[in-house]
Amino acid sequence: MVNSLQAQLLKAGLVDEKKLKQAQRAKKKEAKNEPEKVQSTAAAVEKARAEKAERDRQLNQQRREEAERKEREAQAKQIIELAKIDRSGGEVAYQFVAKNKIKKIHVTQEQFDRLSRGTLAIARLSGKFELINLEAAHKVMERAPHWPVIIAKVVEETPDEDDPYAAFKVPDDLMW
Repeated sequence: MVNSLQAQLLKAGLVDEKKLKQAQRAKKKEAKNEPEKVQSTAAAVEKARAEKAERDRQLNQQRREEAERKEREAQAKQIIELAKIDRSGGEVAYQFVAKNKIKKIHVTQEQFDRLSRGTLAIARLSGKFELINLEAAHKVMERAPHWPVIIAKVVEETPDEDDPYAAFKVPDDLMW
């Protein structure tokens, strides 16, 4: 069965029988392969859908983690605000290390003694250093471990038996 265009081209002598049959075979072959193309495009669509679902899941996980981090930081900020100790009227300078720099705050003598013994802590809030009690400091470190909380380390050193100056202790908080 030859369609009218093919018949016209054959009558005009532009194509011969061999090329006509070759074109018909190619057309049949293409028709056979078309379901495979449909299947491959369906597979590609399904694969793209699965990849998009995976990307969406990862983005949602990142957003959830970010929201949890912000919530913990807000809790830490609230703990510091509620537990901060008033240090107005402080005349004694207490020096400590924060981010490899020596910082200084002025506190009362009692607060200085408690800071030196490690029963008070220093936390940074909105660019300012605040005094907080030890319990609040541990809660802040638990919720926001990357926030700077400074607690003095009290170390009991055992003197050497041969040390001639063992009887003469020098306090850590000696003021020069």
